[in-house]
Amino acid sequence: MSKQIIATPDAPAAIGTYSQAVKAGNTVYLSGQIGLDPASQQLVAGIEAQIHQVFSNLRAVATAAGGSLADVAKLNVFLIDLGHFAKVNEIMAQYFSQPYPARAAVGVASLPRGALVEADAVLVIG
Repeated sequence: MSKQIIATPDAPAAIGTYSQAVKAGNTVYLSGQIGLDPASQQLVAGIEAQIHQVFSNLRAVATAAGGSLADVAKLNVFLIDLGHFAKVNEIMAQYFSQPYPARAAVGVASLPRGALVEADAVLVIG
């Protein structure tokens, strides 16, 4: 099975040795997204704005792969403060509808660029 690299200017450019996403068959593995604005490559301010930006970035990469957030089978969310978990749920409901994807939420000590939240996803298309 061949791999297809997914890239879009509608999400932040990779800031390391990785691709925005890799498609293998009908499965798409989306790399972690933090709250970077794709135009400026700068972190947006505040937890709510970062959560929205993370989901917008994931949506842009999913779209570039030929899918959508409705195709997400698994979502991983990383927070430096699990006290923001309720806010993630509230905002996530604006981007996802039932049936919701499987999900893990993990508290971490730090994230790249001082981000407050990061998420990655696995899509199954078709």
